[in-house]
Amino acid sequence: MKIFPAIDIKDKKCVRLVKGDFDKKIEYEMSPVEQAAKYKDHGFKNLHIVDLDGALTGETINLDIIQEIVKKFDLNIEIGGGIRNLESIQKYTDVGVEKVILGSAAIKDKNFLKQACEKFPNRIALGLDAKDGYLSISGWKENSNQLTLDYLNDVNDYGVSRLIYTDINRDGMKQSPNFEGTVKVADKSNCPVIISGGVSSILDIKKAKEINNKNIEGIIVGKAIYDGDIILDELVKEVNA
Repeated sequence: MKIFPAIDIKDKKCVRLVKGDFDKKIEYEMSPVEQAAKYKDHGFKNLHIVDLDGALTGETINLDIIQEIVKKFDLNIEIGGGIRNLESIQKYTDVGVEKVILGSAAIKDKNFLKQACEKFPNRIALGLDAKDGYLSISGWKENSNQLTLDYLNDVNDYGVSRLIYTDINRDGMKQSPNFEGTVKVADKSNCPVIISGGVSSILDIKKAKEINNKNIEGIIVGKAIYDGDIILDELVKEVNA
């Protein structure tokens, strides 16, 4: 079970949103590079980064920060947030990012997802952000009117190398992830799945590890770390257990 500590970047700072709401933003004192250093020092190998500026603008706003983190710490990084064209994917792969996460653009245009998977084999992750079974897009502001499992069925053979499933109702709420929903996605998916949204304590990590599904690759942990509900030393033990 891979554990992905999360860094959400907005205005060059580490932040966390509640259910993706930019009006409910909490800023933290540590810079993204300092936070990445902390994760590296504790022995983590994987990192989940969301460029919230990118999500709002569709540009690779914080590419310099991502590049600095890759160069300094040699972490396996997955990056998402407003990636809407092949050029942006190229920029991130050029600086050494392991996986580029496509979300809204891939849901709105399946052909874009297909092209990306063909041009960047084994580098494309698909972010499926769901609310009440339906996929949300555009920073979670719009309902796509597409059922998550129906969409997955349509794109399952495109060559996506990782799937990140987030239950929006749980994100930033620290009410435990939607394990049941994630298992349903993992059962259907042709690629490994990451659990995302709602991790509240080390017990959620233990529960994730107990799920009897070989297709679940890992779990993302964000707000619970920043708020001190999960101690990094404890989390690292679960990586190595």
